Amino acid sequence: MAEHNSQGSKEHPDAGISQAIQAIVQEHLQLNQDIASDAIVNIASSEETSLFDQYAVPGAPRSLESVIEEAKHIYDYRLRMDHPRFFGFIPSPVSPISWVGEVLNSAYNTHAGSWFQSSGPSIIERSLIVWLASKAGMPSSAGGAFVSGGSMANLTAMMLARDQILNFEQRATAVAYVSDQTHSSVMKGLRVLGLANHQLRKVPTDQLFQMDVQKLADMVCEDTSLGLTPFIVVASCGTTNTGSIDPLHPIADLCAEHHLWMHVDGAYGASAVLSTSHREAVSGLGRADSISWDAHKWLFQTYGCGLFLVKEKKLLLETFANDAEYIRDAVEGEDAPNFWNYGIELTRPARAMKLWFTLRTLGESAVGEMIDHGFLLAGRAEEELRKLPHWQILSPAKMAIVTFRFVPDETEESDLDSINQRVSKRLVSSNSCGILTTKIRGHVALRICAISPKLQLDDMTAVIHKLNETAKKIVAEDVGKDY
Repeated sequence: MAEHNSQGSKEHPDAGISQAIQAIVQEHLQLNQDIASDAIVNIASSEETSLFDQYAVPGAPRSLESVIEEAKHIYDYRLRMDHPRFFGFIPSPVSPISWVGEVLNSAYNTHAGSWFQSSGPSIIERSLIVWLASKAGMPSSAGGAFVSGGSMANLTAMMLARDQILNFEQRATAVAYVSDQTHSSVMKGLRVLGLANHQLRKVPTDQLFQMDVQKLADMVCEDTSLGLTPFIVVASCGTTNTGSIDPLHPIADLCAEHHLWMHVDGAYGASAVLSTSHREAVSGLGRADSISWDAHKWLFQTYGCGLFLVKEKKLLLETFANDAEYIRDAVEGEDAPNFWNYGIELTRPARAMKLWFTLRTLGESAVGEMIDHGFLLAGRAEEELRKLPHWQILSPAKMAIVTFRFVPDETEESDLDSINQRVSKRLVSSNSCGILTTKIRGHVALRICAISPKLQLDDMTAVIHKLNETAKKIVAEDVGKDY
């Protein structure tokens, strides 16, 4: 039966879709070209919220064109994580190639759970996992799977660690070790696995924000002497706060000595293994038992493209393989993996395909150079800040991240947090740039994570000059005279 649009005329549900898709593609590409002049953030007002609440209710059918216009209106109210001058959190400067790959993936709507359902995409996922694992320095026995992101990758890896290191009775005495810079998703994952807060140890970091391995060793020995069961150390490869990388080789040595699982949260920093000039920064990554990695961060993919790697692929089946009457026809073999047996999800999209599409189109060298550019941008930011008076570097440029704060003369320490917070808000509200704040050793700090290939080095210089001008104006407003 034909559907009716809001004007009451009959129309096939697919009518106009081809034209709509072409229009959306053209508009998206144009917006991508003009992105530098777009607003960085647009937050819905109470009036917009009420309107969007009305949009959410299906009601009577409407024309495709009118719903597209509503959708565009809704999407206007967001933070542009892909804006070249947005430096908060971990930005997402998506390659347009990834977007095309995402469109293809959605169009084919492949169920990538089993070989029977998706042998073509499964071949790509299997081969891409092997290639990425080799880039990370893992042995040929390695395997893994694509997941929604770092949180799921960390949880998956920690499930493997639990099952390989602990028997059931030991779960009550199990102890996990993280640093005071470890991503919050790790702690959340440990809670999901049933560990209580008292089973988690936060290891202090040194002046470079790296896990203190000697203190880690002391904690492991003390817990063992108390009859507890250390089972996992979660190291970081590119922390969100400062881009720091824990001492991976010494941690791997300690884990081997004490029979601990070594997981590396490389959601952000693992991509540096594809860098053309900074691969040594992540030396030791391949010694991990497992690695989490987000392609939707520094590999320029649309969201929902994470993966985990494990040194021994066979361990995945021991934890996750399952059976049911209704999947009995999905035969599996060494050369025909059913990826639903490699992780938590049964129904899963072919997430690997958009990363494959991007890498295949751009080539490995081009992607490596895009990653290198982030190192250069953060280095330029630090260089310019050091030329200016009253700016204090709290953590030097590392993995495209630098943190700093404005410290004007004769300003009370208690006022510095407020000043730097206001600098951030002023820059965002004026659409100058998205430099957000974090806390470094208890102090409010400004932070730049610069990974957009569209931002040039001279653009970064201009950003720092605008930052300095804004900070001076704020202090001048406070004291009533030019600073």
